[in-house]
Amino acid sequence: MSRARSLMIQGTGSNVGKSMLVAGLCRAARNRGLVVRPFKPQNMSNNAAVAADGGEIGRAQALQALACGVAASVHMNPVLLKPESETGSAVIVQGKRLTTLRARDYAALKPQLMAAVGESFARLRQGADLVLVEGAGSPAEINLRAGDIANMGFAAAHDVPVVLAGDIDRGGVIAQIVGTQAVLDASDRALIAGFLVNKFRGDPRLFDAGYAAIEAHTGWRGFGVLPWFPQAHALPAEDALDLRSGGAGGYHIAVPALSRIANFDDLDPLMAEPGLRITMVRAGQPLPGDADLVLIPGSKATIADLAYFRAQGWDVDLAAHIRRGGHVLGICGGYQMLGREIADPEGIEGAPGAVAGLGLLDVRTTMQAAKRVSEVEAVHIASGAWVQGYEIHIGQTTGADCARPVFTVGGVAEGASSANRQIAGSYLHGMFTQDAFRHAWLAAQGVAGAAEYGAGVEAALEALAAHIEAHLDVDALLAAAR
Repeated sequence: MSRARSLMIQGTGSNVGKSMLVAGLCRAARNRGLVVRPFKPQNMSNNAAVAADGGEIGRAQALQALACGVAASVHMNPVLLKPESETGSAVIVQGKRLTTLRARDYAALKPQLMAAVGESFARLRQGADLVLVEGAGSPAEINLRAGDIANMGFAAAHDVPVVLAGDIDRGGVIAQIVGTQAVLDASDRALIAGFLVNKFRGDPRLFDAGYAAIEAHTGWRGFGVLPWFPQAHALPAEDALDLRSGGAGGYHIAVPALSRIANFDDLDPLMAEPGLRITMVRAGQPLPGDADLVLIPGSKATIADLAYFRAQGWDVDLAAHIRRGGHVLGICGGYQMLGREIADPEGIEGAPGAVAGLGLLDVRTTMQAAKRVSEVEAVHIASGAWVQGYEIHIGQTTGADCARPVFTVGGVAEGASSANRQIAGSYLHGMFTQDAFRHAWLAAQGVAGAAEYGAGVEAALEALAAHIEAHLDVDALLAAAR
């Protein structure tokens, strides 16, 4: 079996475009005939995907696997941190939940996690030509360097060359890159093969002097300036900060932006539909009175987000929305919130006990330590459309309204609806990615579905690869891998 070469893309900060750069390079390398795999040692995100081998990984790595033309694997993102509170996160290792830790206790676990990271990286390198690695945050966070598994700690342990990406759209990109070099120690600086500049708006030649200044100050070679990619909206976002309202259609969907919103890529296929208008409702804003549907998304901490929902006054707004004849759909945590009660006898999400739900569906949820993580195939009862999706949740939901399910999964009822079908809930993530179901569901709302979502993502990946080939020195980037 061959042992792949590897190259790591690190950033001068969070959200500089590392995930998209890796996805585009994965597709560009695949188009050149290489067998490519993506890898991210450590990710922090509540937007997870279910891998083909049965565990959770970051959504960005699932997109990168698609760019490579391979099934997603838990080894592409061996450590996934899913924030559950302001100070603590669930730690997912090779797809399975290991523990929940406060940030201050995480460092003690890193040696164990580095072993899992190394094992997964070795597995991916077998049988591939190239592994493209994505860093997390920034290597300039030198206070986190001891025991680091996400950036230079990983690169040094596995002798992986690094390309540093800066984000010119934020401003100060010269200081971003030069300043990063200034704080790195000599051994880490030696791992950096060069830099690139991302998200330039306008004529890239206008940055020639700045680009030359970075080369002069750092002594690093530049791999190019990548202009803003206008089709980025067609690719699933990983960071909740990237969620934006959009669309100008006549059917209005309001989405409360929960504080611990999870698996929000459920919204992406709806964003692509020209007949829809999506409003992300932020803290302190009311649910819009002209909404046709309120969609309550998933949450990493349902009970905490239910309290957050009430604190914004959205429960009052939702009651008024229903009185006006508006519809409600809850997905996963949003489904749990719609019921009469959420019980947590084992204290999985906090202190043991039970809280009243919104009381809009006659169901009750009991949190349980066992977590369901599974790809599923379902049939939409109302339309007969086939759906492929996934479930990631703790808790079981039962009650009278489950007698009016939304789907069947392997012949078993799934979800619940009110007697008048005005309110519905389901655990099924990814339901809207299938065009046939989405178009049938929209038709029931009086909206003509037009988008071909999967084809649109594929077209965007091809366009991204072409964009990168046109503006970066891909030959040199691939030559830098070792």
